[in-house]
Amino acid sequence: MACTGWTSPLPLCVCLLLTCGFAEAGKLLVVPMDGSHWFTMRSVVEKLILRGHEVVVVMPEVSWQLGRSLNCTVKTYSTSYTLEDLDREFKAFAHAQWKAQVRSIYSLLMGSYNDIFDLFFSNCRSLFKDKKLVEYLKESSFDAVFLDPFDNCGLIVAKYFSLPSVVFTRGILCHYLEEGAQCPAPLSYVPRILLGFSDAMTFKEKVRNHIMHLEEHLLCHRFFKNALEIASEILQTPVTEYDLYSHTSIWLLRTDFVLDYPKPVMPNMIFIGGINCHQGKPLPMEFEAYINASGEHGIVVFSLGSMVSEIPEKKAMAIADALGKIPQTVLWRYTGTRPSNLANNTILVKWLPQNDLLGHPMTRAFITHAGSHGVYESICNGVPMVMMPLFGDQMDNAKRMETKGAGVTLNVLEMTSEDLENALKAVINDKSYKENIMRLSSLHKDRPVEPLDLAVFWVEFVMRHKGAPHLRPAAHDLTWYQYHSLDVIGFLLAVVLTVAFITFKCCAYGYRKCFGKKGRVKKAHKSKTH
Repeated sequence: MACTGWTSPLPLCVCLLLTCGFAEAGKLLVVPMDGSHWFTMRSVVEKLILRGHEVVVVMPEVSWQLGRSLNCTVKTYSTSYTLEDLDREFKAFAHAQWKAQVRSIYSLLMGSYNDIFDLFFSNCRSLFKDKKLVEYLKESSFDAVFLDPFDNCGLIVAKYFSLPSVVFTRGILCHYLEEGAQCPAPLSYVPRILLGFSDAMTFKEKVRNHIMHLEEHLLCHRFFKNALEIASEILQTPVTEYDLYSHTSIWLLRTDFVLDYPKPVMPNMIFIGGINCHQGKPLPMEFEAYINASGEHGIVVFSLGSMVSEIPEKKAMAIADALGKIPQTVLWRYTGTRPSNLANNTILVKWLPQNDLLGHPMTRAFITHAGSHGVYESICNGVPMVMMPLFGDQMDNAKRMETKGAGVTLNVLEMTSEDLENALKAVINDKSYKENIMRLSSLHKDRPVEPLDLAVFWVEFVMRHKGAPHLRPAAHDLTWYQYHSLDVIGFLLAVVLTVAFITFKCCAYGYRKCFGKKGRVKKAHKSKTH
């Protein structure tokens, strides 16, 4: 940049800062995951682009959300499935959750709806079949990979090209987060995913927690069987999930300890919960009119997430019946068949500005599936929740909010119209729910750095330093028995037993020397007298 002709020190400083910024700009490869996972990851990518980095996003041609325009280089690869295939399989998966929820690894493995996961896992095989794309990536000399680990592809890409990686996730199914980061997770107070337990478990729940942990070690590799076969095929060597996860430089975790329970963490785990929260914008006139018409009672926002488009008819009618029995106006994001008993106070919309509505002072409650995005928007805006978790981490999110007094959880399989009505009246009329969520909101917002800025910093940190090896624990270099100090315990036990044995032998020898002869003399004397 030419900066000649300026004599004032201020423009000179600005020029130098800009020059330094461009000089430090790096090259980042992004391997995202489709669906709601992309919403917050995209915000980090856009901020990195604004900061002058060269960003290349690699995505499948077929997707729900990834195709929206980005101000950077986008490379696509063909897939083995169509958008219709993706919609059909996800619809089957979502519909199954209204019949039987996944509460264990075994039930997840035995489900008849797992084809959706195989479609996602197949993406990486399709990516590496595109030889021109692979050659382009090889020649591009990236500084790091920014990835979502859900389908393993980003992890495979990072390992294939030997690039440092930054993982962006809410959490990892099974034990691979703890194993990959070598982070302890005591089963006595750290509940496993899917169980919906609190950190104050009963004895029965602790037993179930241990069984779940055993299930993970026995069954999770079967769930990821196709993904690991693809990884082994690409890397041309047998690999495990640990091989893929253990080289992660930084874990950007979309949670914090306002939502989560306190537990051990490692230095390369960075918590960015609430990264999707932002200052509310003025509402569109349509929604402002709905709020104004609601009067003093206000509104209730109802959304089960962007991925749930339909609800079974019987359940939808039960929900509609309950919504008609509260005085508030209900804005329900729903694209399914309109329930025949829908009340006048309930308005169906295909889309709603969720965060902006939750930030409005007339919003009284939020009915949600307890996805992490919605939960954090509710925390940020201080709105109590009625939670109807369906799958994944939603049961755990709901349990955490319920134990902190910020909402009520309902079992979508068993709930009745009366259950939903009572839950809504409770969170709206009982002031303790509002007080608790406002307290959590205050705690969440009291931080030195915004989550988005923190995420951007650590991505740039890995790019600048080609990883974060100083944060990698030596535990990665230990065997399982060394990690648990079984070799040391065995050695010390052997020493103690040896000392005890020698002491016993010495005492026995001394006893015989001191008392053995007297005993024999007495016996001999008695025999002579007889």
